[in-house]
Amino acid sequence: MFSHVCVGISDFDRALAFYRPLLACLGIPERFCEPERPWAGWQTPGAPRPLFLIGRPLDGAAPAPGNGHTLAFNAGCRAQVDQAHALALANGGTDEGAPGLRPHYHPHYYGAYFRDPDGNKLCVVCHLPPEA
Repeated sequence: MFSHVCVGISDFDRALAFYRPLLACLGIPERFCEPERPWAGWQTPGAPRPLFLIGRPLDGAAPAPGNGHTLAFNAGCRAQVDQAHALALANGGTDEGAPGLRPHYHPHYYGAYFRDPDGNKLCVVCHLPPEA
């Protein structure tokens, strides 16, 4: 559905320290990192798209997270949601909703919500039933 998603950041090193462990936890490999630009990108394993990118806004203005915007990453299991949430908070993120079921979405929706150091709202979610 998506070609790419880009998230604006203000401090590249801080953002990289936040996103690298988070995306590694989810099994999303880094495709490139160019600190001199500065930007970095990760891609879906085994496919050229979609890409997830971080970088300073091209217009030179400060990044501004949107109200009502949430980027959600898929997790393969509920334990991965728990681990990703813990990593996000340990690396400068702020909690927006602890890991847990949210049956008002559907019976197996297990998600966690947090913001990156620039205030971008993120979610990690598993849509599968609990592990056996």
